[in-house]
Amino acid sequence: MQTRDPAPDRPHIPVLIGPILAAVAPVSGHWLDGTFGAGGYARALLDAGAARVTGVDRDPLALEMAAAWLPEYGNRLALIPGTFSDLDTLAGEPLDGVVLDLGVSSMQLDQAARGFSFAKDGPLDMRMAQDGDSAADLVNAASEQTLADILYHYGEERASRRIARAIVAARDAAPITTTLQLAAIVAGCLPRPKPGQSHPATRSFQAIRIAVNTEFDELINGLMAAERALKPGGILAVVTFHSLEDRIVKRFFQNRSGNDAGANRYAPATQNEAPRFTLLSKGATAPDADEIAQNPRARSSKLRIGRRTDAPAGPVDPASLGVPMLPKTQSRSAKTQSRSANKGHR
Repeated sequence: MQTRDPAPDRPHIPVLIGPILAAVAPVSGHWLDGTFGAGGYARALLDAGAARVTGVDRDPLALEMAAAWLPEYGNRLALIPGTFSDLDTLAGEPLDGVVLDLGVSSMQLDQAARGFSFAKDGPLDMRMAQDGDSAADLVNAASEQTLADILYHYGEERASRRIARAIVAARDAAPITTTLQLAAIVAGCLPRPKPGQSHPATRSFQAIRIAVNTEFDELINGLMAAERALKPGGILAVVTFHSLEDRIVKRFFQNRSGNDAGANRYAPATQNEAPRFTLLSKGATAPDADEIAQNPRARSSKLRIGRRTDAPAGPVDPASLGVPMLPKTQSRSAKTQSRSANKGHR
């Protein structure tokens, strides 16, 4: 569901925007879209009544592409380059709402040159910010053990060791430089998918993308930044697309709402602290059949929403959120994420 029918210059369909708008109606005040992408959420919030929206994205192309329609909203929409882990600083003032649409954007996935898709041939890149180490750098330089760890912990790929072995064997013959090269190597290690099953390279591409972009580090810091930035009564809405990131968001909301059933009763900590959020629904909201028919990429999405209380913001232990951890023999592009987490957690 969306606020307007998509026109040719509006190709992006914001996932689960209908349930977001319904849960927070009436929309008002200053919102921040921390994963601006093609602007679908920002536009929908403005059309629904938000006074202002600040759009943040680390992909410079996303901000460039918005230039054609940005004047339509005048000074109600401001775009800022950056990462949503810094959203409290970038916002410049307390916020009435924050929306985060995690993972790779449709815009990035559709452009073969960005190297995110296993279905389109392009350079093996996957960098959201278009700088730093690429997926090709990781795939061609990381040790077999590091590759296996990334595939297993970040992609839940059971054949991680077999795939890592095949990658190393292939790159010994020639560098792996394109998406279809890597997809073929992965597919060669796994059974042919049955009708309706996902592509064999899905988990491996997810894992490598997460490592290249330190996505779990961004997510943890972004959730804490949103907690700091939101006014009492402000809304945090997070859309996830795979079980690992959804688990982190779920546990964050449980932890910060005082409903952390899995908390360690011997650990010192949050028992006497006032809840920082109240949950707007008991569980995650999934797309309905109509939305999936309009936008098949919404199929695996889940929405979780919390309302900020007036309790002071505070730190959160990444280990309590079930953040996947790599062993110490990790690639350079994954080190940032693991530094912020508990070293004893695997």
